[in-house]
Amino acid sequence: MVHILGVQLPEQRLTKKAFTLFYGIGQHTAARLCARFQIHDRSRIRDLTNNQITQIAAFLSSPSTAPTTPTFRLAPPSFRPPVVAPALQEPSKRQKEGLKKDPLKDLRIESELRREIRENIAHHRMIGSYVGRRHAMNLPVRGQRTKSNSSTARKLNKIERRG
Repeated sequence: MVHILGVQLPEQRLTKKAFTLFYGIGQHTAARLCARFQIHDRSRIRDLTNNQITQIAAFLSSPSTAPTTPTFRLAPPSFRPPVVAPALQEPSKRQKEGLKKDPLKDLRIESELRREIRENIAHHRMIGSYVGRRHAMNLPVRGQRTKSNSSTARKLNKIERRG
């Protein structure tokens, strides 16, 4: 078992699937993390090196301060580098696209994400919005039916909505 930020990752599980055990990381974000750390889709947790595990833990602990990783695109076999001097070249459209904002910079997981959700619910309750009132009454918030679903919603969300 590998422990990263208090989450146990089973060694036999695929790395991409194991990342989804973190609260706030889905399949799409897990695929982006694998691409960022150059981890193959079929690799398992036991195949990761200590260096990779350290890098992943450092990144997940504070993604906003992590250095950006360079992106390298594969060139087609017929590619020939341009003969123009680099100082005189203007950035191409593809190079400008490569300078887009990193979507993993704003990643929030585990306790930070849970705290943010609690604050959002408290804000809705404080301003007295419809959503806030539904949260306060432990009823479904997003338009679900209450004839048959209300009791299930109360059971599942009792702890999250009180406080």
